[in-house]
Amino acid sequence: MKDLQLDPWETRADHLAENDWVILDDFLPTEVLTISRNFLKKKLELDEFKQAGIGALNEFRIEKGIRSDEIFWLERERDSELHGFFTQVDEAIAHLNRLCFLSISGSEFHLAHYPEGSFYKRHLDQFDSRSNRLISMICYLNEYWKPEHGGELRLYAKDGTHQDVAPLPGRMILFKSDAVPHEVLSSKASRYSITGWLLHQPPGLGYLLG
Repeated sequence: MKDLQLDPWETRADHLAENDWVILDDFLPTEVLTISRNFLKKKLELDEFKQAGIGALNEFRIEKGIRSDEIFWLERERDSELHGFFTQVDEAIAHLNRLCFLSISGSEFHLAHYPEGSFYKRHLDQFDSRSNRLISMICYLNEYWKPEHGGELRLYAKDGTHQDVAPLPGRMILFKSDAVPHEVLSSKASRYSITGWLLHQPPGLGYLLG
């Protein structure tokens, strides 16, 4: 009799529900990772990135002392080269909706480039004026990463402890947008990622992630 294989997403969903975040190494297949990285680099060469800001709607402003990365907002239909990435996202959404009783009905993503010396101080991803972000998702596109490069994502737990997560190639992190303060430590090398949010309209959280 063959051993029943556990669905890896069940373990991931349990970890997300219990610990507010979960780390998935090698989330992006090598081919998808390479295509996504090349797409990001092309947009950088074309000077299509813009200085990132903080706040939503009328509260939006540029504060380089708080956040010094640059971003390029993605559109699924326009940016068809990233079809492989969005396919991975759709699969993740299906698993989260099934296992966590979420009602994720949309998403928003941007490319993020942290030049050498850039950072993003401690913050929450959920806005007071806009509360439809359920789950934050970060996928790292770096070709390689060394400890001396810095640029870790620091996740703060409810008990006051924290975990530093290195931006390793293909790694993906999921965390609750309204519950996990976090920051990006100063990067000593160019740091690439796709960052986004899984959304619910109207705002709300599933039972297991409450």
